[in-house]
Amino acid sequence: MTEITPVILCGGSGTRLWPLSRQSYPKQFARFGRDQTLFQACADRLNRAGNGITFAAPMTVTNSDFRFVVTEQLHAIDIDPGPVLIEPEGRNTAPAVLAAALYAAARDPEAVLLVAPSDHVIDDVPAFHAAIAQGLAAIEATDSLITFGVTPDRAETGYGYLELDTAPDGNGAVPLRAFVEKPDAATADAMLASGRYLWNGGLFMFSARAILAAYDAHAPALITPVTRAVDEAEADLGFLRLAPAPWAEADDISIDYAVMEKAEDLAVVPLNAKWSDMGSWEAVLRESSRDSDGVATYGPVTALGCHNTLLRSEEDDIELVGIGLTNILAVATSDAVLVADIAHAQDIKTAVAALKAKGAKQATAFAMDHRPWGHFETLALSDRFQVKRIVVKPGAALSLQSHVHRAEHWVVVAGTARVTINERIELVSENQSVYIPLGATHRLENPGKLPIVLIEVQTGAYLGEDDIIRYEDIYSRGQGAKG
Repeated sequence: MTEITPVILCGGSGTRLWPLSRQSYPKQFARFGRDQTLFQACADRLNRAGNGITFAAPMTVTNSDFRFVVTEQLHAIDIDPGPVLIEPEGRNTAPAVLAAALYAAARDPEAVLLVAPSDHVIDDVPAFHAAIAQGLAAIEATDSLITFGVTPDRAETGYGYLELDTAPDGNGAVPLRAFVEKPDAATADAMLASGRYLWNGGLFMFSARAILAAYDAHAPALITPVTRAVDEAEADLGFLRLAPAPWAEADDISIDYAVMEKAEDLAVVPLNAKWSDMGSWEAVLRESSRDSDGVATYGPVTALGCHNTLLRSEEDDIELVGIGLTNILAVATSDAVLVADIAHAQDIKTAVAALKAKGAKQATAFAMDHRPWGHFETLALSDRFQVKRIVVKPGAALSLQSHVHRAEHWVVVAGTARVTINERIELVSENQSVYIPLGATHRLENPGKLPIVLIEVQTGAYLGEDDIIRYEDIYSRGQGAKG
């Protein structure tokens, strides 16, 4: 039985789901009211054997900031992380898939790869596996490149489409005639009525050998820089860091444009399951449970006289109240609030760009910042002081570090910390505090079995996260805010 290797693409920023999804912690790592995050759900359905198919450990392509989030979320659902390839910078999907194919081909040229975005919703796992089984059969019979098209249930203008030679009959792969860009409403109606168009779900399957041949034929300019980036990659705590210099020379282009739209041996397998790319708040509303007035709520929310509206509060202590709203999206987080007409849901990306232009930190970063040792959130910030709540996981440790511009006070409110300050090491327990002078070399460790919670008060002329010099780090991070 052929074993399929999932390749999970996990580097997007999901700005159209701002303020819940931001560059520092994008939508694939959020739950959206579900038991699993979108990334975990993707990995889970690519981990279960079924319909005559089996999966190897996944290969994940992500960036440096998310590498520990990826492994932590996979371990939380008992999945072996497998290889994790670190992109030095985002270059779109064509270089990412090529890097994964080169890595796989070096171990087995005939390896079958299933490329999947990490942020899509497919709840009907048996139907998904049935489509994968059909795709595998086509690869074994014809060595084709396979893409999966979602059977549409409406005339959607927000998705790209796949035009087929004939309407699918449910018996396997169908030849692809063309990729079609997002249509206008009238065109979408006609395409739905024809029965020959499927939504482009961004799912692909092929052998490593076949996709490398396709790149060589249709995107040869990518071969040299990406091959060098893989060949010169460096191992780092179980991750594989692709070499940054050659990676920067690769074109920023999607696999659709670079390869798939030019390939002659591309076939389409219909996916007959409810599917969403969770690409907008409108999609979230569509996927949510709604009351008789079409209102979806999440968190501490009160809706009065509202219709076809999404109300979400991401904070337990922020009560969101909607009165007389129709066709409105309202999302509240600890540091930002979005209110928009559903008809303008696609414009949120433009709003994020405007926030970046004015220097608003909420454009890209959350008040809560996730690190491999835990997380912290800013409780108060002024010109010369900052107050943070810091949570350190059991067995975790901050780096041995110093600061040029700030001193710190730590007050432990739960657990017991092992604290290093220059040459001194001491245990600091609940209700005890310690002072770290400016310039002192220091580290905080959690030697216990429960999380440590502490309040940190920073004082100084500059309080930015990049004011850090690392000397030792169990996570092998470099210098800078996140390393």
